[in-house]
Amino acid sequence: MSCPPCPRCQSEFVYQDQRLFICPECAHEWNPEEAAAEEAVNVADAHGTPLAEGDKVTLIKDLKVKGSSLVLKIGTKAVIKRLKEGKDHQLDCKVDGAGDMMVTAQFVKKA
Repeated sequence: MSCPPCPRCQSEFVYQDQRLFICPECAHEWNPEEAAAEEAVNVADAHGTPLAEGDKVTLIKDLKVKGSSLVLKIGTKAVIKRLKEGKDHQLDCKVDGAGDMMVTAQFVKKA
């Protein structure tokens, strides 16, 4: 049986010990059943539409970028690269004209 690569360091030298997979290089241990449940992140936009990786979204409010004088205007488009659970920022996006940044899901709508 082939073991999946380590989710942390992508090492291929993973072995299985009962239910857990173990990476000898970074010492990461994980249960593949729990990892599948963690991957299912449910994030919705401002209108309640579920979002997924690769979706295109549009900002519905002017947003100031922390630590910068840059302001993202209403209607700015972005592409979701990754979703994550959290209170502050749920979307890892590539924003047109600004690059990669984290955005809160309540300020976007699915395009």
